[in-house]
Amino acid sequence: MAMRSTATPKPTTDPFSDRDRANKDARTVRMKQTTKETASMTTIIAEITGNIASAAGVFAAAIGVGLIGVKACESVGRNPGASGKILVQSILGMALAEGLGLLALFLAK
Repeated sequence: MAMRSTATPKPTTDPFSDRDRANKDARTVRMKQTTKETASMTTIIAEITGNIASAAGVFAAAIGVGLIGVKACESVGRNPGASGKILVQSILGMALAEGLGLLALFLAK
């Protein structure tokens, strides 16, 4: 008696290959879209944090200049004879505070 082969012959075309290929393509497209969305969100977050840092630096410089001005006025009120020296020191202090504000503005961008 001859032995029969129990293996089924493979079809010449795979019925699932087209569907698998379409699913793979759809997944690839979704991954690319997600990557683009993530990149754009990262850019937006970076811009927002840069703007917040710039605003904080410039705001701190404005507060510093205001405090220097207030203290200079107080000290001139207490000792009017030293107004020339106080004026020079307060102008230097204000310039340094504004310089740090500009530095914060440019570094945060």
